[in-house]
Amino acid sequence: MQALISVATIYLFILIGFVFKKSFKGEVNERTLVLLNLYFLQPLLVFWGLTRAPITEEFLLTPVVSGLSLLLVLVILYLYSLKFFKNDVQDKSIFLASSLVGNTGNLGIPLGIAIFGLQSVPYTSIINIVNVFYMYIFSIYFFTGEKFSIKSSLKAIFKMPAIHVTFIALLFNYYDFHINSDFEKFFTMGAYTAIVMQLIIFGIFMSDVKIKSANWHLALNISLFKHFILPSVGLCVIFLFDLPPLVSAIIFMELFVPLAVNNVNLASLYKCKPVDATFSVLVSSFIFVILTYGYILLINYFFGL
Repeated sequence: MQALISVATIYLFILIGFVFKKSFKGEVNERTLVLLNLYFLQPLLVFWGLTRAPITEEFLLTPVVSGLSLLLVLVILYLYSLKFFKNDVQDKSIFLASSLVGNTGNLGIPLGIAIFGLQSVPYTSIINIVNVFYMYIFSIYFFTGEKFSIKSSLKAIFKMPAIHVTFIALLFNYYDFHINSDFEKFFTMGAYTAIVMQLIIFGIFMSDVKIKSANWHLALNISLFKHFILPSVGLCVIFLFDLPPLVSAIIFMELFVPLAVNNVNLASLYKCKPVDATFSVLVSSFIFVILTYGYILLINYFFGL
């Protein structure tokens, strides 16, 4: 019950973002908040997160297990799409591009803190980096089709400050460098500011959802893979590796978080039914809320946490 209460408190910040946007509407420029968070606060969060614990074998295995789970389910996803999305090219694109891209940053990092404490931050941070690479390669490929360019995609990845900071933080960690207490305080304050702002931005995006003609077929099929098939396959992959229960539980948690808002951004950018993509994110978020207690019970059952 305590874990459930901890998760519920996270949604209070999302609620603040939702009410904020509903109250002030056109006065709220979410793009400004996104840019501030993406280019200035997110790098602080990444550096802070990746230097919380020394680089160990389980730390290096975390992105491997997470990435392998995504790739295995991607194969199933593609085969499934051939049968159930053969009549609508754009629905198929959204289905393939969005189903496995979870909210590992906006929600995953604070959720990890709420359930497991600060010790989860290095692992949730590195899993979020895996998610970014997956999104900018596979998701963009499915959204753009024949227009896809691996060169342009990689350029987009390496334009993100968080990616550069990732490599700096890993080197900093590897060589066991230390910063003084004043700078430590700076990074900690920046990291928590980024987390809170991420949640508020998520609430702002949720308030902008306008459902004109709900595409339930697409939304429910995406949620089937995001909330049931991906965690199930991921659980099997986790058990193939000899990981500590805490690390295993963190990986499992990051696999069942709801869809990322970035799915809407990409769908809008490539003119691929952004309203339907937004509705899928909304449905996924509601399903996640309903299933949260069950997920926590599974973490306790399989990992004893």
